[in-house]
Amino acid sequence: MSTAAIFQRFMEQSPVTVMVRSTLERAFSAENLDAIFAGAAVRQHPSELLFSSTVDLLAMVVWRQRDSIGQAYRCAKEQFSVSVRSIYNKLNGTETSVCRELVRRTAQPLVEVVDLLRVGRKPQLGGYRTRIIDGNHLAATDHRLKVLRRTKSGPLPGQALAVLDADRMLIADLFPCEDGHAQERRLLQEVIDSSLEGDLWVADRNFCTTGFLFGLAEHRACFVIRQHGSTLSWDNETKRQKVGRCETGVIYEQTLRLTDGDKTLTVRRITIVLNQPTREGETEINILTNLPRSAANAYRVAELYLKRWTIENAFQELEQSLRSEINTLGYPGAALLGFAIAAVTYNALSVAKWAIEKEHAASIAREELSGYYLAAVVSQDYGGMMIALPPEYWTKRFGQLTPRQFAAHLRACAKHARPDAFKKN
Repeated sequence: MSTAAIFQRFMEQSPVTVMVRSTLERAFSAENLDAIFAGAAVRQHPSELLFSSTVDLLAMVVWRQRDSIGQAYRCAKEQFSVSVRSIYNKLNGTETSVCRELVRRTAQPLVEVVDLLRVGRKPQLGGYRTRIIDGNHLAATDHRLKVLRRTKSGPLPGQALAVLDADRMLIADLFPCEDGHAQERRLLQEVIDSSLEGDLWVADRNFCTTGFLFGLAEHRACFVIRQHGSTLSWDNETKRQKVGRCETGVIYEQTLRLTDGDKTLTVRRITIVLNQPTREGETEINILTNLPRSAANAYRVAELYLKRWTIENAFQELEQSLRSEINTLGYPGAALLGFAIAAVTYNALSVAKWAIEKEHAASIAREELSGYYLAAVVSQDYGGMMIALPPEYWTKRFGQLTPRQFAAHLRACAKHARPDAFKKN
């Protein structure tokens, strides 16, 4: 059977696996990975052991194709002229700047592809780039490292703030930190520095600090953030006015003038007096925004805040569908790189969801597709497909496609998908 016939058979029998692998080819090509490393690494330098080679091994563990780095190395030992210890040393020394650039640089080319697939979808808020941000502390690791064997507590190998492009459902940026016990707020200045005019940041109350709100406003960005009870000060507030009722309670609105030294910032506070208290016993939720009322009324602000849950769903998919937190990797560099690879893979699965919705819009919406079911099929079929169609085939076929050509390929694959097989329960 010819290579073309083998590919056609996989496209018909396992279209999601083909979509994900071809998308990853655009992200994980050796040339692309080594270029990211060369541009972002500060302490580490290119060597006999290429960054792309270590990513390939770690990706096998993240994708559940191998149980550990050691097993992945043994299965591909003939491809390396270095020991497994050298592999671990390279992974352990990975810098946070490299992890961030891996996510950012691989997400950017997918934006145009997704835009071609989601034609007809309205943005979360017209005229704004909605960004949902949340933090994720990597799970405690095993006590394999010598320095950890005498402690009973679970060592945290790091944390990261992830930024979700809410319109395209892509993890567009990542702010990794090697200190898993540090406060998330320590990373907020990096987020402010990355913010652009027209960005709309949606976040929970952990991000509600004076410095963050004023910093975003100074960058001409907007925010919809739940108010923290003790991190802000203001010198003036208007009487709150009843706006109406929503499904979860009664909505009120008022204006606050926040202060930061001699600086002031006028914001709206949207309050939802809940019909039922939260699990923590809270009876109302306060949301702060600097969006003009002409762009979003109180109801719309409340709806935008509720979208914050989509990033928590993304974290859940990372945990359930992929091995995003590898409990045998105690060094932050290796653990954070594993999480970054999982974030890139989440984007590939997200692109597949858009393609399936595009071809089967009459029967299913993207939100109804389960990342867990999609990833399970990929994990099941990926190994055999890569034996039949080696990496060089994917590079030759998909490495140089334009976004429009690649979107057409994804739609051709998606025609063979059965949406009911991936529908959430």
